[in-house]
Amino acid sequence: MLKYISKRLLYMFLSLFLIVSATFFLMRAAPGGPFSAEKKLPPEIEANLNEFYGFDQPLYVQYFDYLKSVATLDFGPSFKYKGQTVNDLISNGFPVSFMLGMEAILLALAFGVLLGVISALKHNKWQDYTAMIIAVLGISVPSFIMATALQYIFAMKLELFPVARWESWAHTFLPALALASTPMAFIARLTRSSMLEVLNNDYIRTAKAKGLSKPVITVKHAMRNAMLPVVSYIGPLTAGILTGSFVIEKIFGIPGLGLHFVTSITNRDYTVIMGVTVFYSILLLASVLIVDILYGLIDPRIKLSGGKKGA
Repeated sequence: MLKYISKRLLYMFLSLFLIVSATFFLMRAAPGGPFSAEKKLPPEIEANLNEFYGFDQPLYVQYFDYLKSVATLDFGPSFKYKGQTVNDLISNGFPVSFMLGMEAILLALAFGVLLGVISALKHNKWQDYTAMIIAVLGISVPSFIMATALQYIFAMKLELFPVARWESWAHTFLPALALASTPMAFIARLTRSSMLEVLNNDYIRTAKAKGLSKPVITVKHAMRNAMLPVVSYIGPLTAGILTGSFVIEKIFGIPGLGLHFVTSITNRDYTVIMGVTVFYSILLLASVLIVDILYGLIDPRIKLSGGKKGA
């Protein structure tokens, strides 16, 4: 396992290097500059700004300077947020995005697994059809449309939740639900198909023959093996929810990192765009590694086969 983790860490650093390089050169290749949006900026002031931020240096010098700063997790100053660095924006915005994302992940896992298990246990019955209709709707409707519909129904018409802002738990439910709708549908379908396959295995028939109750068979024997595809989906799910929160945060006026990212694109705040991209890339790579380790812990056969291959 240690050898496997070391190998994956090496691939992570290589992937991160490629992402940082691609992000840097794509931003430099984009038309305009960080000060292009300024109105009637005198050439002398623009030259001083370029010198202050190092944009007058050759491209390879800027590139290596940026690699050094990323290696120390210093993403530089923000061009538009006066007196703040990208690290300050990440420190202030990411906890909000993290809370929203964790709430959405818990909702997606709880309701997705519940719908999938019910659908599998009631195969080809009305419960199965109802759960799959909900799953299809969750997959088909984009999160920003779901967010607007939730605001209209539950906030404006029924007045059960606030329309927007981030002040209490009531303010978090609608954006978390909108963010969780699509992954919840995927988890429901994954759980259903995996449960149907597991329930037809011989050891399930043996457990039934021994007289074990249906809840014990479902929870103790079936769900553990049926959850393997769901666990493998948690890594991309985490990254998808965190990056998907950009639009949701904008719609609900949530002061998270996603809102800063959307604003930075509009304002051509290049350091914020690159810093947030690299930061989320680190989260994605780390989450995939953690999921792979958990996958091996849940099913020891995977870990043992990996050890034999590495021997």
